Amino acid sequence: MSTQTEQALLDSVPTGLFIGGEWIDGETGATFDVHDPSTNAVIRTIADATPADGIRALDAAVAAQESWAATAPRTRSDILRRAFDLVQEHKEDLALLMTLEMGKPLAEARGEVVYGGEFLRWFSEEAVRINGRYGLNPEGTGHMVVSQRPVGPSFFVTPWNFPFAMATRKIAPALAAGCTVVIKPPALTPLTTIFFATLLEKAGLPAGVVNVVQTSRSGALSGPIIADPRLRKLSFTGSTEVGRKLIAQAAEGVLRVSMELGGNAPFVVFEDADLDKAVEGALAAKFRNIGQACTAANRFIVHKDVADEFGRRVTERVQAMKIGRGTEEGVTIGPLIDADAVAKAEELVGDAVERGAKLLAGGKALEGTGTFYEPTVLTDVVPGSAILREEIFGPVLAIATFETEDEAVRLANDTEYGLVSYVFTENLQRGQRMIDRLETGMMGLNVGVVSNAAAPFGGVKQSGVGREGGFEGIHEYLSTKYTLIPVA
Repeated sequence: MSTQTEQALLDSVPTGLFIGGEWIDGETGATFDVHDPSTNAVIRTIADATPADGIRALDAAVAAQESWAATAPRTRSDILRRAFDLVQEHKEDLALLMTLEMGKPLAEARGEVVYGGEFLRWFSEEAVRINGRYGLNPEGTGHMVVSQRPVGPSFFVTPWNFPFAMATRKIAPALAAGCTVVIKPPALTPLTTIFFATLLEKAGLPAGVVNVVQTSRSGALSGPIIADPRLRKLSFTGSTEVGRKLIAQAAEGVLRVSMELGGNAPFVVFEDADLDKAVEGALAAKFRNIGQACTAANRFIVHKDVADEFGRRVTERVQAMKIGRGTEEGVTIGPLIDADAVAKAEELVGDAVERGAKLLAGGKALEGTGTFYEPTVLTDVVPGSAILREEIFGPVLAIATFETEDEAVRLANDTEYGLVSYVFTENLQRGQRMIDRLETGMMGLNVGVVSNAAAPFGGVKQSGVGREGGFEGIHEYLSTKYTLIPVA
């Protein structure tokens, strides 16, 4: 990828806020820098929204709400479909932007464009399938009409690790349902969302229906928007710690909330597992997005009879991984998002080794520019290690062992989180038992990636509330209204 190509793309990304269908400077003219984590270089300087700018964006969303809700479902559907088509036309631009601002390998960024685009296509189809019911009440005294209405103006806070898919996963169902949007993209990776907003413009989205306010001061901007009585919906993807605070703020206005929070995913390998499948699943579940995903396998719980062989095979594959800038040919491990992420990986690995874990591969940060950490494999991780309790968010695969099925279930469920789990077994009955016994909102049975636009994405326990994607996703943006019509 040439430097000229990268610069031309970066220059095409607007630097302003997108409010009421216009690209404008922030109230104070303040700006902040966006960096390439592989080089630490500044790649774009953009407007830094103030709390007042956030309220201006909400003003625009409120002003557009009535007309957008009244827009024919087919029209909303067609706009989403045009947006999907524009994403296909600009898939290389979107992929490169993600690689430049977030660091993931270009091949993975292309995969995210495919995944994120599917939310536009799926919800373009769901927009025309919003329905209700009609029938006589049990007493025979009246007809019951149950209808669905848009919740109203919605505020989205998205994470830095999947800059495109997390925006489309929220925006698409909201638009399909007839809700207007204010979105605050992450300060670390805002450029992809900003570029996507230009595609929504080209798709014919009316002014004010989607508004983008990037800021370096997330809490200061979000607080007044959440407190505004005109807001009716809050959706957040990020840490459980921040999610708890946002839920508390949302409670004041009794807002509808969708929260996709932290994860501590178990990856359980039974003694009868197909190890070829298990290794491939492990590599996908752990090292996709450089390990920086809420769905990343965090705790590898492997039967003692196959643990050594599993560890050997995984280590062999990990040692062959190429580390580098995501635009380079053959790179599978890019940089972590920032220095704090590197420090956390170092701390967790160091704690595990001090407690007796064995280091099979990696285990250290790379010197030089960029925030790189070696893909790492640990085995014999002992109970009590921080790496078994905390979300790693890095390319570290930590193996602990078990002997019985009940022990595997206990270890897998021994966490406050419950987003996703992965199980590898060739025993159909055991697989069914795991579906019933593991306390997670999603599960991969003999597969390492579960996300799909047609499936409900979300967790239980401290991993959040609500679902995104699937038939369930659009109902997060709809309220149910019941009307009784007396029998004449």
